[in-house]
Parts: sequence; structure tokens; C-alpha cells
Amino acid sequence: MSEQIVVLITTGSQEEAERIAQALVAELLAACVNIIPGVTSIYRWQGEVHRDEECLLVVKSRQDVLDDLVRRVQALHSYEVPEVIALPLVGGNEAYLSWINREVHGSWHDLS
Repeated sequence: MSEQIVVLITTGSQEEAERIAQALVAELLAACVNIIPGVTSIYRWQGEVHRDEECLLVVKSRQDVLDDLVRRVQALHSYEVPEVIALPLVGGNEAYLSWINREVHGSWHDLS
């Protein structure tokens, strides 16, 4: 079995979040994506501190498709440097983790 991961992605709008989420699930790069609106992000960019309202995507996927997932998000995202960070899952409901494995496929993707 492949290692399951959670990937966090921020977007500047609900529409962009939905477009990216839909693509990741439709293209079998994610089993599920939760969209959390109303996230306040405070960050430093190009020497200045910024404050923006964003949406947070919580993506359930697998380590073996992470490179393809990152490339796909970069292709779809409006940000110059989109946040895409992956965290390993250390446990959980075995039935849910098995479902992630069944829903995510990476060997056939050619996203170049």
C-alpha cells in the first residue's frame, strides 16, 4: 500500500478552490478535497507583510502521486508560488485509508 498524505493548498477565491479540487478528484490525484472558506493568511511576500482572505483545500491523497499533484496545482493556480505542502498520515480509520488507496491512481498520469 502507498503512504497516504494530506496536502494543504490555499487559493485566493472559492471559484479557484472548487476548480482545483474538481480537477484533482476527477484526475484521480485525490480521493477527497475539503474546501474551507474564510481563512485569514498573514504572510511575508517580496519584503512586505500581507493579509488576505483565502480558501484552504485539505486534500487526501497518496505520496506516490504527489509530484503529479503539485505539477497539476501549479498549472491550474493563479498564484506565482502557490502553497502546496504535504503531511504524512500516521494513522486513522483503516477503512478510510484503504478507500484513499483505491481512489487515487498515479501511474497513468502524463501532465507535462
